[in-house]
Parts: sequence; C-alpha cells; structure tokens
Amino acid sequence: MIRALVMVLLTALAALGVVAAEDEEPDPSWVCPEGFQGQQINVFNWSTYIGETTVSDFEERCGVRVVYDVYDSDDMLINRLRQGNPGFDIVVPSDVGVLTLIREELLEPLDYSNLPNFANIGDAYKNSIFDPGNKYTIPYLSGTIGIGYNATAVDEPITTWDQFFNYPGRVAWIDDSRSMISFGLLMSGFDPSSADPDEIAAARDYLIAHGDNVAVIAGDDGQELLARGEVDAVIEYNGDIFQLSVDCACDDYVYVLPEEGTAFSSGFIGIPVDAPNPLLAHAFIDYLMDPVVAAGIANYTTYPSPNQAAIDAGLIDPVMLENKGIYPDDAALQRLFYLVIPPEAEQLHSDAWDEVKIALSR
Repeated sequence: MIRALVMVLLTALAALGVVAAEDEEPDPSWVCPEGFQGQQINVFNWSTYIGETTVSDFEERCGVRVVYDVYDSDDMLINRLRQGNPGFDIVVPSDVGVLTLIREELLEPLDYSNLPNFANIGDAYKNSIFDPGNKYTIPYLSGTIGIGYNATAVDEPITTWDQFFNYPGRVAWIDDSRSMISFGLLMSGFDPSSADPDEIAAARDYLIAHGDNVAVIAGDDGQELLARGEVDAVIEYNGDIFQLSVDCACDDYVYVLPEEGTAFSSGFIGIPVDAPNPLLAHAFIDYLMDPVVAAGIANYTTYPSPNQAAIDAGLIDPVMLENKGIYPDDAALQRLFYLVIPPEAEQLHSDAWDEVKIALSR
C-alpha cells in the first residue's frame, strides 16, 4: 500500500512538473577515495536492513567486493564477536547491542577525518545515551518493535499487548531476550529495563503463562510467517511489516504501537575490533551517510532515517514521512521507551528468556 500510494503521488507530481522523470533521479554525490581498487570488505548486518542496490553501487564506485553476511538478533552478533572477530569489517548492532559491545571493548573508535558525511546526521540522533559523542558508532536507521497482524485474519483490530498476549489464534514472538523480557516486565507493571531479579522472574512467568498461542519464536523473519499465513499476528520491527504492505500493494497487514507502550530501537554502524580492512570500512560508512544513499535505504526498507540532509532535500518518500508508524508523532513518542538494561541484569534477562523458551518448547 505504501509503495502504491507513493507511486500515485509521484505520478501526480510528475504530471505537474514537480519531480524529475525516473531517469533523472539524483545520483549520490559521494566519490570513493582512491586506493581501494580490488579490495574486499566484510559486512555483518540484519537481513532486511539495506537498500536494494546499496551494496552493488558501492562495489561499482570503489571497484571492491563486499561479502555480506546476516544475523537475526543482537544476541547472535554479540556472541560471534565475543568469540573473536572472524573477519567482519562492519557490524550494525541495535542500541542495546551497542552498550554491550562498547562495554566489552569489541568496537574500534571511529576516525571522523574519514567520515565527512557525519554532518548529514540530524542533531537529535547524535550523542545518544548508548554511545555518547558517537565515539564508536554512527546512527543508521531507527524503528520500533510492535505488533504486526493480518487484518483479514483477525476478528477485531489489535491495539494492545493485552489483546496480543491473549489472542485466541496463532502468533509469533521475536527471539530477542531484551525485547521479550521487557514486554513481560511492562505487562507485569514494572520498568521494562528492570534489574530486579524478582521483577524479571515475574516477567518470565507472565510470558510463560501467556505462551499457549505461540506457534513460533522467530528470528528476524516474523513478517514472512505472517505473509505465508502461518500466524495471524507477530512481534516484529515496524519496517519489516511495512515492507509486506509494499510488496503486496495491499492494506492487509497492519502495524501498531501498542497502547501500553513499546520499545524504540535504533540501529548503529560500527567497526569491530580486529577488522581486517578498517579504512575501507570507514569509506563504506561515509558512503551510507550520503543523502541519496541514505534516502534509498530508508525508502526501500521503510525504516526511518536519521539523515537530516536527506529529509531536508525531499529525498524521503512523503507518504512515509506522514506515516506515524514509521515516523512517530509526539503522541506516539510518549508511548515509546529505550531499553537501557544495566550490565548486572543482562544475564538475568538472558537466563529468563531461555527459561521461557524451554517452558514453551514442552
């Protein structure tokens, strides 16, 4: 539906001479620094978190090869790096993952002399509580974790976590300890980032008690289960659900920010310790911050971009900018929270989530 609406709008604007023809779409102004011809960069990213031609365009501009590998949770990324970097030059952790990676000294400090396009990032996204001063990471995309459902499969709109956790049909949860335990804490009346062992235990018990309708605990592919009709509703990132609407050009799939509140998530780009090619990694990060490149990623993934230059230049699809599920308004922002889990509680959250999965597997 989103892409269909955008195409209708752009067609109308083109008829008025407001936008350029398709073959006149802007090209990135970014020029690859010299000296990288024939080199390789290894990227480790989420599976649905890049533009359709982002990687191939970079390869062509620099004359390099990009080896692109994917993961489906921060836990997987962190555990891989804890065992020693197997050769990744670029990683894209979420906000809570950034805290852990910095604390465990698994990210390299960035060299801003090689990142002039950082000036394009909006001030509101800089200097986050997860990486003060952006010493290790650059804001990439942002989003929320909420409820996606098939409107043709449910009897009434789902607007709350209470409805979801008590839904009589089949649902999928996301396999992410931080998010799921936070939702259990929220529904138990506690701080979603609680470090209290008793409160975390209560969150565990809530999830176990409300797990009878869980068909799958999914990785980063809950939207695919929804599209195949294997479940009626999922816990997923907003961009993944909006991509379903784009792909089917329909309004069957609905994404909601639950009334009780939900987690706001930001993705960051960083360079892991022992990266084989940190100079080319800096070039890749700077390329991603070009306004045209950033807009292409945001428009394709349907995740909000922190690139203010892209927004100011009118490069972000206007229908997306007006969609409160993608770019939340002030009222929606009041219901969002960051997960800032204290270090001493991370293992408690992880253990509680393992106990939930073991209980549901029985």
